[in-house]
Amino acid sequence: MKRWYLYPFSLVYHWVTATRNLLYDWGIFRSAAFKTPIINVGNLSVGGSGKSPMVMYIAELLSREFRTGVLSRGYGRLTKGYHITNYESNYKTVGDEAMQLFERFKNRFVIGVSEERVPGARKMIADMELDVLVLDDAYQHRAIKPGFQILMTEFQDPYFRDYLLPAGDLRESRSGAARADVIVVSKCPEELTDEQKQDYRTRLRPRPDQAVFFSSISYDEHVYSHDRSLPDNNLAYYDILLVTGIANPKPLLKHLSRFSDQVKHLKFRDHHNFTDEDIKNILKDYHQLGEYRLLLTTEKDYVRLNTFDYLRDLVYYWPINATIGEPEKFNKILLDYVRKN
Repeated sequence: MKRWYLYPFSLVYHWVTATRNLLYDWGIFRSAAFKTPIINVGNLSVGGSGKSPMVMYIAELLSREFRTGVLSRGYGRLTKGYHITNYESNYKTVGDEAMQLFERFKNRFVIGVSEERVPGARKMIADMELDVLVLDDAYQHRAIKPGFQILMTEFQDPYFRDYLLPAGDLRESRSGAARADVIVVSKCPEELTDEQKQDYRTRLRPRPDQAVFFSSISYDEHVYSHDRSLPDNNLAYYDILLVTGIANPKPLLKHLSRFSDQVKHLKFRDHHNFTDEDIKNILKDYHQLGEYRLLLTTEKDYVRLNTFDYLRDLVYYWPINATIGEPEKFNKILLDYVRKN
């Protein structure tokens, strides 16, 4: 949604961000480089662009061959400083995204949080003896210099149609895409044609050495609670209360509509910290549904909702994954970068 009346403020914002980037480009502001390979997954815009599924995909891929770590800011947590996610952690100490990774992968790879990326990366690489570090959402955090950059842009709202804050949703100008090694168009429709792909490549205007990939979101064939699972085709038998606290729940709503037309949606802001009052209202709406009812949420929201004892036996979550077009080519680019470095 564009806010044209704020365009004069976007000119000021552009001057500030462009000056900052130039100071980094000229070496006046210094970026810390590392001998250990670092892959950053980020975007130009605020809000969800499919970074979390992509980070999961990359970390799982690399962990088959390398000692891998993932470092994020830990947005929404109630703590400060550097933390490694473990069995004692929860979303309040490390944030919901780190907790989501840990709940799915456990100790498959190391998951850390630090709002100060440079000291956090140094400590994590040294203490955990990492072969490769994946940064989550550090595209504008130029104090650290990744060896490889993956830029995400959403199919329905690509950066070439967007504008700088506050008139649009871009954190920096479109020219920032030039820093990327790979551009991934995320959340693509399954029926994406070759003509549409070529149209997007033309509009993205990548450098000759910038690869462009297209990815979509795939949903698990089951929804899960802490001790049960349910096939997705059984959702048709239930009245469903869907609770979301993510930036863009539209893809989930669209996918859910394939299985059920009996859905009530309670939408909260991204990274919402649920209160006891929120839970009372959720339970009230849940008990107003029919005899066969189901409380459903996202994998990221689940790590917050299941901390409430009176929801733990009720709430189900629906895992998602990133599905990459040309996966062999994409995987080879990443693995070759790490092996060479």
